[in-house]
Amino acid sequence: MAGKKGIGFTVIVCIITSVISSYTTVSVMKESQLNIINNTQSVENKSTTQSTNKAENIYHQVSDKAMPSVVGITTVSIDKNNIFNIPTQSEGVGTGFVVDKNGYILTNSHVVNDGQAVEVNVLFNDGTTTKGEVLWNDSQLDLAVVKVNKKGLIPAELGNSDEVRTGDIAVAIGNPLGLEFQKSVTQGIISGLDRSIQTENSSMTGLMQTDASINPGNSGGPLLNDQGQVIGINTAKVSEAEGLGFAIPINTAKPIVEQVIKKGTFEKVTLGIKGIDVKIFESATGTDIEADNGVYIVEVVNNTPAQKANIAAGDVIVKIGDDSITSMSDLNKSLYKYSKGQSVDLVINRGGKEVKVTVKF
Repeated sequence: MAGKKGIGFTVIVCIITSVISSYTTVSVMKESQLNIINNTQSVENKSTTQSTNKAENIYHQVSDKAMPSVVGITTVSIDKNNIFNIPTQSEGVGTGFVVDKNGYILTNSHVVNDGQAVEVNVLFNDGTTTKGEVLWNDSQLDLAVVKVNKKGLIPAELGNSDEVRTGDIAVAIGNPLGLEFQKSVTQGIISGLDRSIQTENSSMTGLMQTDASINPGNSGGPLLNDQGQVIGINTAKVSEAEGLGFAIPINTAKPIVEQVIKKGTFEKVTLGIKGIDVKIFESATGTDIEADNGVYIVEVVNNTPAQKANIAAGDVIVKIGDDSITSMSDLNKSLYKYSKGQSVDLVINRGGKEVKVTVKF
C-alpha cells in the first residue's frame, strides 16, 4: 500500500507543476512534457492490454470449459470387516466427470468402494444432487461408470492420451479432502509417462505422472490438457512426497465407456489362461525363466481362445497386438481393447524363442 501511495503522490505533483508552468509560460507546452504524457498514455494502454490478457489466461479457459462436466461423488458403504463382525457405516467422497449427456459418469472404482457402496450420490455443478447407480467397475483398472437419471448434462471433451508428451500443461479439477474444497483447480505439467505404481490391492501400469496437486477426494476427477480436454483420470498420489500424482490415460477408458453407453455394461474378453507375473513366479519358485518379463502361463483352460491358438502352459505372453506385456495388470488392461469376434496377434516366449500366434476371442 505504501508503494501505491507514493506513485499516486508523484503523479499529482507532476500535474500541479504542469498547471503552474502553463500559467507562467502562457500555455506553452514543452516537447519533453508531450513525451511524458505520450509515454504515460502508452503505459496505461499496455497495462490495459496486459490486464485483458490476464483475464483470459489458459487456466481460466480450461476451468470454464471443463467445470460444468465435473461432479462430486459421495458414497455410503456398510463394512463388516471388524473383530466383532458388526456392520459399520462409512462415508466416502470423490470426484467424477460426465462422459455422456444422458447421465453417464466416469470415476475411479475405489471411489464407489469397488462397486460395494450401498448409496451413491452425485453432486452437479448447478448445485443439484442425484442418486447414482454403478453400472460397471474394475478394481484392477480402478475405473467405474456411474449412471444417473438426469438429462441435458454437459459431457467433458475427451482428448487423445496417446499424443501426450512429458512437459505438457496439466490441470486437475476435483474435491480434495472433501466437499469443503470442492471444484478445486490445480495446475502443473506432465512429469512422466508409462509409470508403474504398487497400490494396496494391485499394481498399476501405464500411468501418467503429474505434479499438479492431487489429494484424497481428487480421485476420479479429470486431468486436462491446455485445450480443456480430458487426458486422464486422477487415481493416486505418493504420500511420502509432494508433486507425485498419477492418472489413468483416457484412452484406456474410451472403449469401456463406449460399450457401457451402448449396452449398459462392459463384457471383457478372456484368453482362457491362469497366469502370473514372471518375476513373481521366479521369486516364489526359485526358477529362472528365459523371458525377463511377461505373464507366465500356469494353466490353459479347455475350449478357450488360448487353447485353440495352441498356447500351452509354460509359455510366457510378452506382447498383445502393439502392447508390450510385463505383468497381469498389463494383460488385463490390454484385453479391454478387444471385443467378442475380434482377432489379435500374440507374441509368446516359448523356451527362449519368440513365437507369434493369432487368437480369436
